[in-house]
Amino acid sequence: MTRLQVEQVQVFPGEGLILFLSRSKTDRTSLGREYRVPALSQLCPVAAYRDWLAPSGLTEGPVFRSIDCWGHLSMSALNPQSIVPMLRSLLVSAGVPDAHQYSSHSLRRGFASWAGSNCWDVQALMEYVGWKDIKSAMRYIERADSFARGRIEAALPPSHGGE
Repeated sequence: MTRLQVEQVQVFPGEGLILFLSRSKTDRTSLGREYRVPALSQLCPVAAYRDWLAPSGLTEGPVFRSIDCWGHLSMSALNPQSIVPMLRSLLVSAGVPDAHQYSSHSLRRGFASWAGSNCWDVQALMEYVGWKDIKSAMRYIERADSFARGRIEAALPPSHGGE
C-alpha cells in the first residue's frame, strides 16, 4: 500500500472509493487489480482518505508519506519498513496488550476472522480481500467458536436449562 498513488484512487462520495494497485506479490500476471472500499457510517476509510487528502493538498504522487517533526510532508512514499513500527506505536498508545507482537498481517488476519465470525461466506471474503486460493484464505480465518456452539444455540428453540 505504500506504493498507492493519488492518481490511482477514485472517490465516490457517500458510496465508496476504488483504488487500483498496479502490482502486488500475488499478481502473477502483472495486470494489477482494482479494490472497492465502501463508505461506512462509522470508522469510514473513505472519509479518512478525504480527510487526509484535503489538508495535505495532494493531487498526485504517493498517498502515504512521512511528515517530519516540523510538519512538512515528504515528496516520497513511506518506506514499507516503517509501517510495522508505526502500527505497534499506535497500538501501544491505545493500550493494546502485547502490541509488539502485531504486524500488518495481523490486520488482515483480524479482518478475515471478524468477517468469518460475522457470517461472511468464504467466497465473498476472498473476493473482497483479493485471495485467489482458498488455502490462503483459510490460513487467515481464525474460528472464535471452534465447536460452532453459537451458531447451533442460535438455531435451537428456547429452553429452560443448561448443559
